[in-house]
Amino acid sequence: MPQAPPAATDFLPRALADARSPRVPSTAPYLPEHPFPWGGPAVALDGRGSTGGRTVGLERALRLSLAVPHGTPGRLRPVASAGALHPVRAHLLLGPGCSLAPGRYAYDPHTHRVHPRGPAPADAPPGAVVVLTVTAARTVAHYGHRAWPLLLLDAGHAAAALALAAAPAGVRVALDADGAELSAAAGLPHAAEWQACRPGAEPELPLAALWLPPAPGPVPPAAALAAWAALPCAFAPLPQSAAETAPPRELDSARTLLAHITAGHGSTWHPTRRPAPVTDETLRTRRSAAPSDLAYPPAPDLLARILATAGDTRPEGPAWAAAIGGDAPGLLTAAGPLASGDARPTLARWAAGQQWVGTAGAVLVAHGCPADAPPALIRSSHLAAGYAAGVAQAHATALGLRSRPIGSWQQADLGAALGGTPGHDWIVHGLALAGPPGKDSPPGDTPPAPSTPPALQAPSAPTTPSGKEEHP
Repeated sequence: MPQAPPAATDFLPRALADARSPRVPSTAPYLPEHPFPWGGPAVALDGRGSTGGRTVGLERALRLSLAVPHGTPGRLRPVASAGALHPVRAHLLLGPGCSLAPGRYAYDPHTHRVHPRGPAPADAPPGAVVVLTVTAARTVAHYGHRAWPLLLLDAGHAAAALALAAAPAGVRVALDADGAELSAAAGLPHAAEWQACRPGAEPELPLAALWLPPAPGPVPPAAALAAWAALPCAFAPLPQSAAETAPPRELDSARTLLAHITAGHGSTWHPTRRPAPVTDETLRTRRSAAPSDLAYPPAPDLLARILATAGDTRPEGPAWAAAIGGDAPGLLTAAGPLASGDARPTLARWAAGQQWVGTAGAVLVAHGCPADAPPALIRSSHLAAGYAAGVAQAHATALGLRSRPIGSWQQADLGAALGGTPGHDWIVHGLALAGPPGKDSPPGDTPPAPSTPPALQAPSAPTTPSGKEEHP
């Protein structure tokens, strides 16, 4: 197996530490969303068929997951995204059993149409393979050196949204597929070859894939990507003028890191499921709540259900815990208490100084991913955390709870705060939850002043976390 360039190998631990540090990003002016880069005729998605029958219903699955709602500017979509920037793109690799003719297509979420990008191989597997890519420029312009973990989280949320919309037809998701194979399957250049092969077009970095079979039942996922990867690159995207106003060094670093952590891994296709209360209407109407609407604690039984969903959705991902306040504040897991004391004010400091987190009804956090984690673990931790948060948010919506993902975390060494070895247990993602206002749901308590660290004590080793204030 070819070795990664030494620069990328050496830079990864430093980049992860930098993204988790209190260093404030140097951001560029807001970068508007670029026009859809794939030319050719736009093809309407056929509304016939459904994921429960013999045809993959692409129109419904994409409308309930990645599409821009009709009549809106495009920032508020069914799937969550850091800064509402939506860097994830979908390439459809369609075999027999889909509501469109076999072939490669690029999906435009603004028009809810697809653009043909080439034929299908003769041995294309049945159903639809969806390769999810990200474009980094806008997220890097907004978040600087903190952008690349957020791009992974965004891809995880998008994968969850599509899996939920396509359920229950036995959808499979691969969060560890080799980046080079994903690029080849989607008919895209490898990350390092974009500028030479597609000058003027913004590179797309593949991070995950899903398989939507035409009918429930066993599927042979081993061949899902190989048949498509054997084809040559498909039609090229259109050049885009002034496409990259983010700081060039940080943009190049983000692309190099994402290409590096997706290299050299196999494809593990996991089955997906949709929580029972989640309906199509849930998926259509879910939105991230405003911080001001998140101060009321959720009912304990509902919180326990969402915490279980987050932990069970991607068991190979990071662990999940929930911080609550009230009369018995603590940090809870599905197996029992992890710590006593109100962790929410500490989480507010760690969450890029977002003080509203300190009064949220409850805050779920995904934690793990050590400072010295290998590339594959960094990738899987963030993709799985985003995926689990996406499923948990849909479940929360179905139960009448409000929610808001929290993507950016600095100095959030949870293990060290609980008396463990520093650097071994970091928060990588979060999800704030709240119930509706009511007489039985008082607003959250006001957190202590920033200069007074809140109590956060592990049952066996009491400790008080410390750290510098994060400046948003």
